[in-house]
Amino acid sequence: MHLRTRLKHLALAGAALAVVTASLPGAAAADSGDRGDRPSDRGLSAVIRYTEYGIPHIVARDYANLGFGTGWAQAADQVCVLADGFLTVNGERSRYFGPDAAPDGSLSSAGTNLSSDLYFRGVKDAGTVEDLLATPAPAGPSRDLKELMRGWAAGYNAWLRKNRITDPACADADWVRPVTALDVARRGFAVSVLGGQGRAVDGITAARPPASPPAAAPPVGTGSPGAAAPAGTAASDAVPDPDDAAEAARELFAPEHATMGSNAVAFSGATTANGRGLLLGNPHYPWQGGRRFWQSQQTIPGELNVSGASLLGTAVVNIGFNDKVAWSHTVATGVPLSLHQLTLAPGDPTAYLVDGKPERMTPRAVTVAVKDGAPVTRTQWWTRYGPVVGGLGAQLPLPWTATTAYALNDPNAANLRGSDTALGFGRARSTQDIVDTLHRTQGLPWVNTIAADSAGHSLFTQSQVLPRITDELAARCSTPLGRATYPASGVAVLDGSRSDCALGSDPDAVQPGVFGPARMPVLRDAPYVENSNDSAWLANADRPLTGYERIFGTVATPRSLRTRGGIEDVTAMADRGRLTVADLQRQQFANRAPAGDMAAADAAKACTSALPEDPEVCRVIGDWDRTVNTDSRGALLFDRFWRKFTGTVKPADQWKVPFSAADPVRTPNTLNTGLPEFGKALAAAAAELRAAGIALDAPLGAHQFVVRNGERIPVSGGTESLGIWNKAEPVWNAAGGGYVEVAHGTSHVQAVGWDGSRCPVARTLLSYSQSSNPASPHYSDQTRLFAGGRWVTSRFCEKDVLRSPALRVEVVRG
Repeated sequence: MHLRTRLKHLALAGAALAVVTASLPGAAAADSGDRGDRPSDRGLSAVIRYTEYGIPHIVARDYANLGFGTGWAQAADQVCVLADGFLTVNGERSRYFGPDAAPDGSLSSAGTNLSSDLYFRGVKDAGTVEDLLATPAPAGPSRDLKELMRGWAAGYNAWLRKNRITDPACADADWVRPVTALDVARRGFAVSVLGGQGRAVDGITAARPPASPPAAAPPVGTGSPGAAAPAGTAASDAVPDPDDAAEAARELFAPEHATMGSNAVAFSGATTANGRGLLLGNPHYPWQGGRRFWQSQQTIPGELNVSGASLLGTAVVNIGFNDKVAWSHTVATGVPLSLHQLTLAPGDPTAYLVDGKPERMTPRAVTVAVKDGAPVTRTQWWTRYGPVVGGLGAQLPLPWTATTAYALNDPNAANLRGSDTALGFGRARSTQDIVDTLHRTQGLPWVNTIAADSAGHSLFTQSQVLPRITDELAARCSTPLGRATYPASGVAVLDGSRSDCALGSDPDAVQPGVFGPARMPVLRDAPYVENSNDSAWLANADRPLTGYERIFGTVATPRSLRTRGGIEDVTAMADRGRLTVADLQRQQFANRAPAGDMAAADAAKACTSALPEDPEVCRVIGDWDRTVNTDSRGALLFDRFWRKFTGTVKPADQWKVPFSAADPVRTPNTLNTGLPEFGKALAAAAAELRAAGIALDAPLGAHQFVVRNGERIPVSGGTESLGIWNKAEPVWNAAGGGYVEVAHGTSHVQAVGWDGSRCPVARTLLSYSQSSNPASPHYSDQTRLFAGGRWVTSRFCEKDVLRSPALRVEVVRG
C-alpha cells in the first residue's frame, strides 16, 4: 500500500480510537428496556473497524455501548435471519407466513409455524423470560449482560432506522421491525431450552386430555392446525412399549443423528513447541438459518478484549479467544430433560396424584394470529414438573390416556445464564478462570467446554445444566418405561405420583433440581483433551473419566468413528510433540476418512465376489485414497455405499471383531463383508450414481458443492458415519448433479496458540461467510477460502487491526 494511503488509514483509525476512549458518553441511564419497551439509543455509540472478510472489531466504552455496536454490526450482515428469529420468539410466524410452513429449525424442533407460535406465544404470555430477568444473579443474568442486551437491541434498531435493506429475503417486508431487550433475552431463552422444551414443542402444543374432541379443521386458507393430537392420545390405556421406547430414545439422542455436533482438542504445553497451550475448535452447526455463527472482536479498553464467534442474536462471543486463553464447545451427551409419569385422578384426566392427593393441572390457553384466517386457540397443560407432553418427536409417542400422562422437566427453562458464562470466558486469563466462571454462572445448557491457555494448561469439562437424576434415584423411582429408557439413552421417566422421587439439590448448585459443579466430569492438564460428541469417558484415551451418573453419558461403550479417528489423530500429534498452530491447521483439513482406512480394502477385496459382473466398482473403491478432498476419486462412491450399508445393518453386525472396552479406539473392526446387505449396498450405490449421470470415479468436488450467486464452490469433508473430522452434511440431489447445499457441518473454526507476545497466534475460518445477503461482498468470500483449505489470519492486536489493507472504520451512534 502507498505510504500516503497507509498514513491516511492510520490517522482515521487513530482518530476513531480517540473518540471511543475519550469522548464517547457513558451508557445511557437505564431505561424501560428490561420491561419489554423499545430501548432508547440516546447517547449510545461504538467504533467498528472492519478488516478482511468483513470481520468487525468493535470498541466501546462500556457494556451497553458494546452491545450497541454488536447489534448494529450483526444487523448489517444478517438482518433478515435475525428478524425471522424475532418473529419466532414472539410467536408470530403464522401471522406472516401461514400456519403450515415449517420454521428453519434454528430455535426449536417445531414442525410447523403454528406449533412454533403456540409454544413461544405461551412462553411470552406466561412472562417466563421476564421472571428470569428479574431473578438476581447468579441465578439470574448479571447487570453487565442486561446492559449488553439493552445495547444490542438499540444498535439493531438504529441500523434498521438508518439503512436500506438490500437482502431480497426481507427487503420491504413488513415483518422486519424494531426489537426490545426482552426480545433479545427471549432469543437467549430459546437457545437455552433447545435440548429440552425446544426438542418437544410439537408434543407440548399437541397434548390434549383424552376426553377432548378432535381439533376442528381450520378455516379455509389457514391450513391444518399444527397442534393436532399425535397418535395415541385417544382415551385409551395404551402404554408405550418399553423396548421400542428405549430404542426410540436412544436414536433421538444419538450424536450421529444430531443437526449439531463438533470436534475440539486442546494440547497442553507438554506437547507443544514452546510449552504453551494450543486449541483447535471445529463446531458442526447448520449452514443456513438462525443458528449460524458470526465473527467479531469485542473490546472495552481495560475491561474486555475477546475475539471469536457469536450465535446470531447473541450479544457475547460464544466460542473464542483472548490474549491468554482460548475455548471451544462440543455438543455434550448429557440429557437436559427428564420425564415424570403422572398417575391421573380417577375420572379427571387433568388432575394427577402426588402421595395419593390430587393436584390440578394448570391450563394455559394460547391464541395465535393466522395469515388469511381466524386466530387459533389451543390449551397447554402444566404441572409441578413442567408441561404435559404428548411425545418426544414422532418416534417416541407418550400417550395421554385416562390413567396416565407425561410431564417434561427442563431445568434450562430457568436458565438465562449462558451468555454470562460466555462473558466470563471472554474475561478469563487462564483455564482456571474458565473453571471458576463455570462454577459461578452454571449457564451452559447442552455443551462441553475444551480450553487451553498461554501458560500451557489444557481443560475438558462437561459442565452442563442437567436435571439432578442420580443412578440411585433412577433405580428407585423409574417407572417400567424409565427402566428401559434410562440405561439406553439417559432419558429418565420417574414416578410422578411420589414426592420422594422429586429431584434433589446439590449445595453448590445455583438453582434447585440440578447437579452442582462438583459432580461434573473434568480433566485438567492432560497432554491432550479431545471430544467429538461422545461422552466424557475418552476425553483422553490414556486417562479415562469415570464415576459420573448415566444422565451425563456412557462409560465403556462403543465410540463413534469420528471419535475414534479423532483420538487416533490427536494422540499421534501429542506423541510427536513440538506442535504449533500450523499442525492444528493441517489436522482440520487432513480430510482422512477413518471408515475408509478400516473398510475400503476389505470392501474392494470382497467386491469381486459380491459384484463379479461389475469390476469397475471394485477398482474405484480399491483405488480411492481414503480421503474426502475435493479431488478424491472414489470418495463419492464409497460414501453412497457406506450410507446404505450402515443404514440397513445394525452397528453390532457391521464388523467381525466386536467392541472391547479394553481397546475402545481400535474396536470394533474388520468389515463384515459376508452379509448379503454388503453386495446390495455396493450395487445400489453404483446404480444411484450412474442413474444420475455421475462417473463412479468422479472427483468428489465435482458433485459435492454449494452454489453462491451462480458460482459452484466445491466442498471437501464428509458425513458423520465416515468418521470425518471436517464434517460436511450436504443434501443429495441426483437430478441436480450430486450434493448441493451443505445442511450442517464445519462452521466457525479457530486454531489458536501463543508465542509469548501480547498477541495470540490465531487462524480462523467461517465456512459459510459472514453474511446471508447475496448482495454482500461477504456472502461467499470465506466459503471460497474453505473450499481451498485456506485460513484467515486473526487481527487481534491493535497494530494488526491498523495494518489491515481492508481497514474500514465506522463510528456508529444512536
